[in-house]
Amino acid sequence: MRHVLDLGSRKFWRFTGREADLDGRERWLQAPMSGSPRVTDEWVQAEAVRHGGVPVRADAHAGLLPSMAMLDGPGFDAGRLRPEIRDFYEHTAAWQMEAWTGWSPLFWPAGELVARLFGRRVEQLALPMRPLDVAHGMDSEVTLIRDRHGAQVAAAWVRTLRGSGRRVFSGSYSARTLPGASRPSVHVAFPLESGNVQVFLRPTVDDDGALVLESSPGRFGQDGAYVVVRDRRDYAARAPLHERFRVYLDQHGVLRTDHELRLWNAPAVRLHYKLERAS
Repeated sequence: MRHVLDLGSRKFWRFTGREADLDGRERWLQAPMSGSPRVTDEWVQAEAVRHGGVPVRADAHAGLLPSMAMLDGPGFDAGRLRPEIRDFYEHTAAWQMEAWTGWSPLFWPAGELVARLFGRRVEQLALPMRPLDVAHGMDSEVTLIRDRHGAQVAAAWVRTLRGSGRRVFSGSYSARTLPGASRPSVHVAFPLESGNVQVFLRPTVDDDGALVLESSPGRFGQDGAYVVVRDRRDYAARAPLHERFRVYLDQHGVLRTDHELRLWNAPAVRLHYKLERAS
């Protein structure tokens, strides 16, 4: 049954997507995949080997991006960000996270079904369904992926529920420029068996120094969410999933994130994160 579900989902995205040349025209969609139904850390090692380097276990200085200035370009200046926000992205391993979740009643049944049949089993994209699921907070580990010259090309960020130890997300984070774009986007790839889910988030800075990351509706090749599957050949489809993150400092000096996930134009789930630097 599990094999049929996984195979069926790949066939669905194959027939709703387009053939993709990940070594050529669609190289911007090249990202790690899992070699097994359950997503383990093997993809981190494989991705390091692909870049000719080795993964390095996280320390207090490991960040999702080596510098937020990597995203600079027309419409974005990392120098305008609050220093706490830059510190979080450039030294993510030094931060702790608490989370709250709230599902739309319209999408909760479908979310629960996906979580039971898919997310918890493969330990990937396992969005918490109930507030108590995240009551004890989240633990995270950042592993840097370096090329043969020692430069950071990506960071693997694994998040687990502190109460149960269950893995929620395992993703690769980097800066990547889309075809024809004037500046880089934040690129996040979540490996799955013979495929992945990818999100390209366009960064902007609010007047108060807050960071906003958005994957808006658009054409294939623009910021947004994509599903890539390998079924003899590679196929890619744009998914009707849109996200908005706002990372900001509240009136008490606490770093927080509001995260909204929409399907088409309908709100599906909202998450809120409280971020604190570890003592």
